[in-house]
Amino acid sequence: MSDTSYPALTQAINQSLAPYRKSQSATMQGFSAMAGGAMADGVLSEKHKELIALGISVSQRCAGCIGFHVKALRRLGATQAEFEEALNVAVYMGGGPALMYAAEALQAWAQFEPRAAG
Repeated sequence: MSDTSYPALTQAINQSLAPYRKSQSATMQGFSAMAGGAMADGVLSEKHKELIALGISVSQRCAGCIGFHVKALRRLGATQAEFEEALNVAVYMGGGPALMYAAEALQAWAQFEPRAAG
């Protein structure tokens, strides 16, 4: 596994894209609208859609995507069992390379674990 900090990666991506969001606001607003429409609860829940997005992230080998979708799954209350079953499908569809990125997703899952209030 890599030494990637997925919370730091997602934060760095957001910071890097901030100027782009401003200079290319029409495109980014369109992308945000598409994401909002695609991920909104419907026949499939937002959580189920995030599980699908996780599988695509793993099969496409996108570390940033893994980070953002794992973070969302944690926010949505996905269980470890749901998370792992989604990884199973991604590995089935993507083979060995997807298995390597499933390990990355497992690392991200652990890193985004909610901290107990103390």
